[in-house]
Amino acid sequence: MPSDSTIHAVAGAAGGVLAMTATYPLIFISTRAAVETKKERKSVYDAVVDVIKREGIRGLYSGLSSSLLGIAVTNGAYYYFYERSRGIILTSRRGGKGLSTLESMLAGLVAGSATSLISNPIWVVQTSQAVRSMDQTSDKTTPKPRKMGIIETIQYILRKDGIPAFWRGIGPALVLVINPVIQYTVFEQLKNSLIRRRTARLRASGAVSSAVAVLSDIDYFILGALSKLVATSFTYPYIVVKSRLQAGRAHALQYKSSLDGLLTIVREEGVEGLYKGVGSKLVQSVLTAAILFMCQRRLYELTKAIVLTQ
Repeated sequence: MPSDSTIHAVAGAAGGVLAMTATYPLIFISTRAAVETKKERKSVYDAVVDVIKREGIRGLYSGLSSSLLGIAVTNGAYYYFYERSRGIILTSRRGGKGLSTLESMLAGLVAGSATSLISNPIWVVQTSQAVRSMDQTSDKTTPKPRKMGIIETIQYILRKDGIPAFWRGIGPALVLVINPVIQYTVFEQLKNSLIRRRTARLRASGAVSSAVAVLSDIDYFILGALSKLVATSFTYPYIVVKSRLQAGRAHALQYKSSLDGLLTIVREEGVEGLYKGVGSKLVQSVLTAAILFMCQRRLYELTKAIVLTQ
């Protein structure tokens, strides 16, 4: 029988695919906005119109296949390593089943670091696909950019920059491990607090003294949204640097480090340059996380039930 961590990983991967599919156009637009320099700047509306004119509605889904692969690998790996770390922490001490703030952060650091190293090549491919036509103008006389599939994009990156290119942006990606650390820590603490309050209310109302509150799908949706809102708000400037490096554009490859990238953007584009595309990114990431946390729980229960019947 698969371990509980493996079941969590399968459910997380499936939940991530569902959430990504529902919100991908927002991911596409926020990725392009983050990669643009000051000279290329467009409003979200202009960016959408330009893509639709040049590539049709399907253009808003450029890179979707690699994104679905990426989110499946990322979420699967993250949930697996997080649950493994969580289990090790809980069995190493006495006490309740909830993690403390520091324990949540430790589990998140382990899971996030492992996931970043494993999934970075996939996100390099996705970002390359999403920004492929950015250098083209909206002039109707300009040939429509030819889309490349995952295999073609991999071959193009290998031919152009070699194997090391698949780990472009790994520096800020590892720094961005703090994003899921913040997200899962906030989620875990909000969840534990909500369960404690509702359990105390249940017991005070005369219910069974050992009763423990159970959270609903809506609870998971709201907690997932709130935790992601906090995490993305804090870490967005690094998301901009990571996106630019993964896109492989010449100006970004000149950044000496993540910090140099941040300072260069501020110097050349102002502080607002660090928040390019933040609006669509916040909407997308909050919605994705909310859907993911709600779906992952249900998919975990369904997967476990199926496994137990085998």
